[in-house]
Amino acid sequence: MMAQSFYEQLVMKTQMNYQQFFNVYASGKTPVKLTEKPMLPYEEQVQILADKIKEADHIIVGGASGLSAAGGGDFYYEDNASFRKYFGKFAEKYGIKGAFSGMQYPWPSREEYWGYLATFLHTTQHAEVRKPFRDLQEILKGKDYFILTTNQDIQAIKAFPEEKVAQIQGDHRYFQCSQQCSDEVWDAVKPVEEMIQAMGDDTKVPTELIPRCPNCGAEAFPWVRGYGNFLEGTRYHQEYQKISDDVLNHLHDDHLLLIELGVGRMTPMFIQEPFWGLTGSLDGAYDVMINRDYQFLPEEIEDKAQAIKGDISQVLDDVKAAM
Repeated sequence: MMAQSFYEQLVMKTQMNYQQFFNVYASGKTPVKLTEKPMLPYEEQVQILADKIKEADHIIVGGASGLSAAGGGDFYYEDNASFRKYFGKFAEKYGIKGAFSGMQYPWPSREEYWGYLATFLHTTQHAEVRKPFRDLQEILKGKDYFILTTNQDIQAIKAFPEEKVAQIQGDHRYFQCSQQCSDEVWDAVKPVEEMIQAMGDDTKVPTELIPRCPNCGAEAFPWVRGYGNFLEGTRYHQEYQKISDDVLNHLHDDHLLLIELGVGRMTPMFIQEPFWGLTGSLDGAYDVMINRDYQFLPEEIEDKAQAIKGDISQVLDDVKAAM
């Protein structure tokens, strides 16, 4: 087993906190003591963020599910127009309501399961760079930055150089062995394209196209957490090493800006709470949290952070205007 990197150690510490207070998180709250100070007016918060971006020596952006949702990747949990656009034939035939619900559906065959999963992967693999990421490109232009993301939809690496992005929860471009017979991950883009082409208007793929491990022949599945036996192997540790190296290289910056985008209550241990810990322990750090649904500002960092409640896409637009 590989030694844990610096950032993974931070995550593991907050993971224990999450397990201890699971009911608090599940109810949409946080066990962290929050400030009693009134929040600044929205326009003032936006201007502070714009100013912090301009003066920053380095910026670390933490993008979670709310960031993808703000750009139109909102088909995961809802039976909405986006879901019907990409998954309409499955919604009509099986009554599925939201892309993630399809992962739990009792498919009558593996051919139909892979028909759905190939559609899911094809949708994210070929999606255009969505507006919030284009806004981030403008905001970060000319700045020294790094992107950490729990999203697996590869929006971040479409928008930014891969060496500046850490995808610590997996990547829709790769398959792994469901039995973890090896440390290997391999290309999923071409096999998915072949399944989509062969399926056509049907909802199932030919049996011979179901992807299998090239080493042991077991069925493959996407190299992402949430599908089962997620492979925490070499590539996983490489992603954590990228964010670890970046943080360690900037511990002593006079102006280190952390920006949280769309961190919800399911996975605060990967971005939000490590960012809070870094902000509290580093003299030069400042954290800005942007979220549509939550406005949590810990008391411990109330003078070194802002919590902006609002639509991420709109906030980024307003920040660009204020810079």
